[in-house]
Amino acid sequence: MASNKIGRINDDIQRVLAAKLRDVKDPRVQQGMISVTRVETTGDLRYCKVWLSVLGLENEKEFRKGLKSASGWLRRELSAVLDLRYTPELVFEVDRSIEYGAHISEMINSLEIRHGDEEDEL
Repeated sequence: MASNKIGRINDDIQRVLAAKLRDVKDPRVQQGMISVTRVETTGDLRYCKVWLSVLGLENEKEFRKGLKSASGWLRRELSAVLDLRYTPELVFEVDRSIEYGAHISEMINSLEIRHGDEEDEL
């Protein structure tokens, strides 16, 4: 039962953060299109790890500094929307899975595949 509750809380946090990240006024955070790909909250609701995918990220170091600076405001916004006993401390990670998938797709598309010639020789 507890895992279902944590799952629902993770979904709620992901939904609220996706909306509130657009409202952050720090230019270090607004470097590209930001997507919240995954959220994991600890069982005691003290910490929440948030994975962000950014399309068009220019400077990751500045992006992380901007997120750290805005984390207090985001946490306050979370507490205003969600009715939790504790509002978790937010820890942000950059998710590179979309970039990796695009790179693999590009590599596959760049391969030269011969059809017919090799099949006749076998």
